[in-house]
Amino acid sequence: MADYNVTIRETSKTLTPKERVQVKDTSDCIALDAATMEGPVLIFPEWYAILDVHNERSDDKDYVTYIIVDKDGQRYKTGSNSFWNAFTSISDEMLDYPEEDWGIKVYRLPSKNRQGKDFITCSLV
Repeated sequence: MADYNVTIRETSKTLTPKERVQVKDTSDCIALDAATMEGPVLIFPEWYAILDVHNERSDDKDYVTYIIVDKDGQRYKTGSNSFWNAFTSISDEMLDYPEEDWGIKVYRLPSKNRQGKDFITCSLV
């Protein structure tokens, strides 16, 4: 197996071959963990992808990266399960209604389980 490999697990839309290659390259994505350190981030999702990543140089060699593509084309990434659970709860309802204008506010909250740590979540706006 290669030192680094990305596989697309799921997308919310059918991707063209070009989009499939582009979504696997996350180097120009905004990391939500870093972006939310400065305050909430507003995203108006167009579609999403779930990537399975294998990276021999990482402490955790196999992990998941979630990609959210904004209506303006900006891409965001995170590995946060708390964010993803909140996002899918919202998007499962809203992506079926493209005529409805909606977005999410992504923000940090203090963790009750990990003293002194935050987690990322989102709310519908």
